[in-house]
Amino acid sequence: MLATVLVVVLAAVGLAVVRPGPVAGWLGGETAATSASAQPPEPDPAAVLAGPDANAPIPSADGVRAALDPLVRAAALGDRVNVSVADVTTGNALYGAGQDAPTVPASVTKLATAVTVLAARGPAYRIPTRAVAGATPGEVVIVGGGDPTLAVDKNGFYPGAARLDDLAAQVRKALGGTAPTKVTVDSSLFSGPVYEPGWDADIPTGGFGAAITALMTDGARRDPEEARRNSEATNHAAERVPQPDLMAGRQFARLLGLSGDADVKRGKAPAASGASAAAGAPTPGTELGKVESLPMVRLVDIMISDSDNVIAETLARQVALARNKPASFAGGAAATDAVIGELGLPADEISLADGSGLSRTNRISPSLLTDLITLAGNGSHPELAAIFGGLPVGGWSGTLDERYQAAVTKAGAGVVRAKTGTLTGVNAIAGLVTTADGRLLTFAVLTDQAPPDTLDATRQALDRITSALAGCGCR
Repeated sequence: MLATVLVVVLAAVGLAVVRPGPVAGWLGGETAATSASAQPPEPDPAAVLAGPDANAPIPSADGVRAALDPLVRAAALGDRVNVSVADVTTGNALYGAGQDAPTVPASVTKLATAVTVLAARGPAYRIPTRAVAGATPGEVVIVGGGDPTLAVDKNGFYPGAARLDDLAAQVRKALGGTAPTKVTVDSSLFSGPVYEPGWDADIPTGGFGAAITALMTDGARRDPEEARRNSEATNHAAERVPQPDLMAGRQFARLLGLSGDADVKRGKAPAASGASAAAGAPTPGTELGKVESLPMVRLVDIMISDSDNVIAETLARQVALARNKPASFAGGAAATDAVIGELGLPADEISLADGSGLSRTNRISPSLLTDLITLAGNGSHPELAAIFGGLPVGGWSGTLDERYQAAVTKAGAGVVRAKTGTLTGVNAIAGLVTTADGRLLTFAVLTDQAPPDTLDATRQALDRITSALAGCGCR
């Protein structure tokens, strides 16, 4: 029987029309209202994965094969197309073609990151950014906790994010009569390289990736206000700063009244000693203030709906921290693998180098993706159902906004809800679809040898596969 939690989630999906997704209102609803007022309301779509019919007939494996076999062989998909289709209620496989084969997943990797961080941290977890007293009077150490959405002030890129100006106000109050003299940045929580070696050469400069540091503001965007103005465009690339932690430290120093050219350097926060201090001066290591990120459920929602690579990489590191592994690319990948195993899924069918899917060395099997989605929807782990809120809807939102428009794919509009992935030669889609009979299925279609210069044709070939599932009973 399909879990009540999935019915509730999908029903919410059918009603919500404000991005970044319906789960934005689950925790911290006041910021969801702020986001809604900043843009005109979107029109109601056609039925979007309304609560599934528990009595709907299950497609037969033969019926699904008859519908998909001709479509899977489309030339636009290339020489390697791996597919998995399963029934969400029962978990039974309905179709497989290379379903257990390790395949380059591109941004579909974010589904694994989402499931594992929700399992490891929980939906309500918030990432802290702290300020502590430094070793010398007036020194303030800002300690990054890995919140990629941290804003400088109310003009930040992510609505409702924690803010440095709030942290600065706490620090000034805690210091009392002691004037701030310098700011030190402690971004040591994250280790290893700031760029994954398997990323394409243009990712650090192309605007879709950034240096991954434990302290940053606005996802390392150089101009968050301009990026926000352009956020409705299909291309979400934005110029990123090369040293996000030092940039955040300089911004914080200005908020504390120090010169904008203050000599901000990296260092380590002193441990709290508990020793007595001079009158009016806090002892080194004393916490002077703390702000916290949006709840994890909302960070996951934004990561999936906007395919935000920087959020994905920081969330992978949260999985690492929760499992006592280094908060690095390698540590995040190892921790993701470990949590997959803890959830009872085949960890040997996933091999990651990052949490965003930008690396071409990532491998995930389609069947593991459908297993992840089924697990999130079968009620055994209700905290995982948050992954559904941010999934783009066919013909309506996110990366699927302009897809499912052609006559051959119209059946998928409004009833396919999925995460997409794209790298040169790699195209993937994984998510949920409701059949014409009302049965909820999960699917993953991954192709990593697509012909060059056929992106539109390849995407339409993928959409035809999922639309075929939407338009048939497949019995």
